[in-house]
Amino acid sequence: MPDTLTQDWVPKLADTLPPRIRFHDLRHAHATHLLASGIHPKVASERLGHFKIGITLDLYSHALPGMQEDAAERVDAALQAAINRRSKDFG
Repeated sequence: MPDTLTQDWVPKLADTLPPRIRFHDLRHAHATHLLASGIHPKVASERLGHFKIGITLDLYSHALPGMQEDAAERVDAALQAAINRRSKDFG
């Protein structure tokens, strides 16, 4: 019985992976894809087995470009919705 996942899967995948891609690279690709696809960082962190979500965010925050812009857009949309509701109620 292998001691690690890598010991079990690397021999099985060795012939299917391009020569310069390591098994660990697949882990990084998976993490990056999760975050870039909008999966919550807590879920990604749990899937990766990180002890703290901060580890995931420190390592993979590059996969979340536009976080500030997204936050600003969401706050703006919420404020606009509140203003529109207020206008209907008191207008």
